[in-house]
Amino acid sequence: MVQPNAELFDFNEPGAGQKAGFGKWVTPKSPYDLFMESQGIPIHRDVGVQKIQDLPMGDWKRLGGRGTAIQLLGTEHMWGMYVVEVPGAGALNPERHLYEELYYVIEGRGSTEVWQDKDPKKVVSFEWGPGSLFGIPLNAWHRVVNSSSSPALLLAATTAPNIVNLVRDPEFVLNCPYDFTSRFDPNADDYFKPVDEVYADPIRGLAMRRTNVIPDIVNCELPQDNRRSFSYRRVEPHMAGANFYMKIGEYENGQYSKAHKHSSGAVLVCIKGAGYSYTWPDKLGQQPWKGEMGDQVKMQQYEPVGMISAAPMTGDWYHQHFGTSPGGIRFLIFDGPYGPAYRRGGAPGSNAMDAGAVDTRDGGNAISYVDEDPQIRATYAEQLAKNGAESQMPEWAYTHQTPPAGSEPIGGGA
Repeated sequence: MVQPNAELFDFNEPGAGQKAGFGKWVTPKSPYDLFMESQGIPIHRDVGVQKIQDLPMGDWKRLGGRGTAIQLLGTEHMWGMYVVEVPGAGALNPERHLYEELYYVIEGRGSTEVWQDKDPKKVVSFEWGPGSLFGIPLNAWHRVVNSSSSPALLLAATTAPNIVNLVRDPEFVLNCPYDFTSRFDPNADDYFKPVDEVYADPIRGLAMRRTNVIPDIVNCELPQDNRRSFSYRRVEPHMAGANFYMKIGEYENGQYSKAHKHSSGAVLVCIKGAGYSYTWPDKLGQQPWKGEMGDQVKMQQYEPVGMISAAPMTGDWYHQHFGTSPGGIRFLIFDGPYGPAYRRGGAPGSNAMDAGAVDTRDGGNAISYVDEDPQIRATYAEQLAKNGAESQMPEWAYTHQTPPAGSEPIGGGA
């Protein structure tokens, strides 16, 4: 059976020495692309954005607010984002859907109500404010309520592209009556009670919090990590039983990350401080400026709340992040469904490595400060000076992978 509404062409069998097919083509719109266009709101597509508060918004009839869809390059078909404005002293329309959804509160205060079809009178609600992060249980009804007279602004990250592109029926995605009771129990009064305990992620052993709401991720305590930079702090929230992977990371004042590469999907959202990121395809090498290809490096500046797609296009782009304001910089980092531990190939039981935290000299995907392009540190010093800050990078880092004898190690933790 031919797929309904498919556009068909006569097939021309190639002659000797020729190849079948067009050879080149324009990437078609996906079912999710068509779904977002049908919402009647602007769609932002780029490597990043300096401040999402400045994006144009349109009336969103389905949700009852104003919004903008965000599809950063490299995240297509994987996961999507949008910004929604909740009217002052108003609320968004109730909705449910078969995709996972996480919210970060940019501005405003309010509450969210959650319930299921089987018992619509059993409504669980919780409050949120600026900096709050919370997850919506899969396919549960929910309503976002603004408790202040001014509009509230929320950023959402969803797995909608995965589901809409697979099912190809948005009405089913938005109107399926199934209650995922394993994901949400409305009788559990502590479902949206914040949990502060930190555990080890069972796959990679990194700091993890299992909680469905964090009241303030801008100022919450972050455990020491030390992988991306000398004093890097990080924790990964696991919310609402979702497969959507994310983390909160912070670089100390005057320190910056090593450049590293991986597959597409990760988006960094600046939630505190200001700075910029570089990203460039690995074909340019580890020192693109030295190789006179610096004009092909993309630079995205940001402030709260700005963002960048770390490895855009087809992935395997090096990317590097710099905080330039006193007090350091903090990110909410969305990786999308399944996360890095599952997106990599390999049969169950096979060995894997955290390649992004291992220098290329040692078989990983991170560029040691010793090997990075000298232009990177020169530009960083200039950017810090403009903001009244100074570099805290030790000089030995540009000549040695590890502290030489007599040098004080940099970094916190035990």
